Amino acid sequence: MCGRYASSRDPSDLVVEFEIAAGNVKESVQELPDNFNVAPTDQVIAVVERKNREQPDQVVRKLTTVKWGLVPSWAKDTSIGSRLINARMETVAEKPAFKKAFASRRCLLPADGYYEWYETEQKKNGKPVKQPYFIRPADGGVLAMAGLYEIWRDKSVADADSDAAWLWTCTVLTTSATDDLGQIHDRMPLLVERDRYDAWLDPLSSDPDELLELLVPAAPGRLEAYAVSKAVSSVKNNGPHLVDPLPPDGEDPADRPGPPTAAEDTPLF
Repeated sequence: MCGRYASSRDPSDLVVEFEIAAGNVKESVQELPDNFNVAPTDQVIAVVERKNREQPDQVVRKLTTVKWGLVPSWAKDTSIGSRLINARMETVAEKPAFKKAFASRRCLLPADGYYEWYETEQKKNGKPVKQPYFIRPADGGVLAMAGLYEIWRDKSVADADSDAAWLWTCTVLTTSATDDLGQIHDRMPLLVERDRYDAWLDPLSSDPDELLELLVPAAPGRLEAYAVSKAVSSVKNNGPHLVDPLPPDGEDPADRPGPPTAAEDTPLF
């Protein structure tokens, strides 16, 4: 699964990366701070394409903010979102929670990289100690994770024209991890390469077989992984230090003697 990632790219850089017109950046995107410990239910940046209301045969690409944890349009309330942070590639075209979004509401979720936890042979309180790893593009580029988004109507807000009446949410698509990354975790987020951005985002395209063909695991060597501090295991911790590699001696700052810290909290998964 993908349960945490880092997102610190400036919106102006994303505008260039994803070929978005400067006027199509939602103000709330500008307000989002750098987040090196993105967790489910957080607001995140997404790239979407929407039909032009005045010219339905044309689309507009936008940079917007959505809440991580997909809430289907038919949901009675938003609580289901915390259970739908990931959608499996193998079943996304058939699952009721994802089927409609997969057909016409696909998005890209820009990231610096994502975290996975590896179960070591060490034990603490009878349970395996989990070592977090940060996985990112080896070339330092932007990671474009394949996602879906939904728009849920909050009927407690009477004014349907109000932004508060509509909740935008998303989920990250996952697949079986490639051999080199499968040693850390058996699942990984699906990535969309630059030459497939247009086809993946196009809301006028809905053939499930063609869409699934766009999604392939990262090529060998495309990503690199390294151990990071256990401090990332708590959502209370944030900052660029979370993506720093552990020092050569392997000492984790979170393991140093001292009073208990937020790093000792239990991870979300």
